[in-house]
Amino acid sequence: MQTDPRAIAVRYLLARLRARLTAVRGADPAAGALSLEWVAIAIVLVTAALALAAFLGGKLSSLESLIPN
Repeated sequence: MQTDPRAIAVRYLLARLRARLTAVRGADPAAGALSLEWVAIAIVLVTAALALAAFLGGKLSSLESLIPN
């Protein structure tokens, strides 16, 4: 089982996204409208998290080069 917090968070967000998309396809239009808002929010959050991970990964690798052997 994977214990990386980022992987767990991404899996959780993807599961929530799938649940919201299922609600969008349902018969209740009010639930679908709310779900589309949550889908947009989830996409923004996942994109921001991936950008932050890439940014911090670059920063950490540059800082690792400063550590003497």
